[in-house]
Amino acid sequence: MYKNLLIIVLGISMLTSCMVVRPGEVGYIQTSGKLSEKSRKDGIKPFNFFVSKPVKINIRVVEVYENLVVPSKEGLSIHAEISLLYHIDPERAKDVYTMFGKDYEEVAIKSNLRATTREICARYEAKELYATERVKIEEGIAQQLREHISQWGFIIDAVLLKDIVMPKEITQAIEEKVEAEQATLTMDYIIAKQKKEAERMMIEAEAIKKSQEIINQAMNSQALQYRYIEMLKSLGLSPNSKILLLDKQSPVLVNP
Repeated sequence: MYKNLLIIVLGISMLTSCMVVRPGEVGYIQTSGKLSEKSRKDGIKPFNFFVSKPVKINIRVVEVYENLVVPSKEGLSIHAEISLLYHIDPERAKDVYTMFGKDYEEVAIKSNLRATTREICARYEAKELYATERVKIEEGIAQQLREHISQWGFIIDAVLLKDIVMPKEITQAIEEKVEAEQATLTMDYIIAKQKKEAERMMIEAEAIKKSQEIINQAMNSQALQYRYIEMLKSLGLSPNSKILLLDKQSPVLVNP
């Protein structure tokens, strides 16, 4: 009986003295408070459970989501929903654990994300946060986070500003202002188009005027007399008409 019990105890001890490191993790053995120098990757790693314990650190891409109240440039309070995608550099995982412990995400990531988001958003007006400058804001937050926490072994993959929620009256005022700006741009386009049309009509009128002047200059008395004779000649050759020449009067066209 005692022998079977001993076997069971030894079996349990062996099972509990193995660390399973899964894909997307790195593992260390902490012995008497000191971490092993080398990380242990995928697989089963034995350790002495009497003096050691396993430490596993996630190196996958992780999403951190925050719902914050941020200031705008005008001093308005705006609700912002923001996500941060980051991961730990596998080569720096030990430094991260040594400096921040298991709560590294709350201590290093979330605190810096909150502060940086408020600082960047305060540079923009409410309408820019709401409608036009989201990409710049995301890039600004990501860049400043890299400057603050990359030195510790964190890699920033992306910052996503998911939603901006403002009081209804402010949202309505911004929408009305944007609509007014769009209407102004439309009116400017219409005015510019009308000016171009007026210029086209003036050019066309000037061309007609010059053409008419050329025709008028060419239509002297001799030219008119010649065209008059050509017209009579054309009429005289028609079988359906006759011309009577009267003394000192214009010819008379008579239908047969």
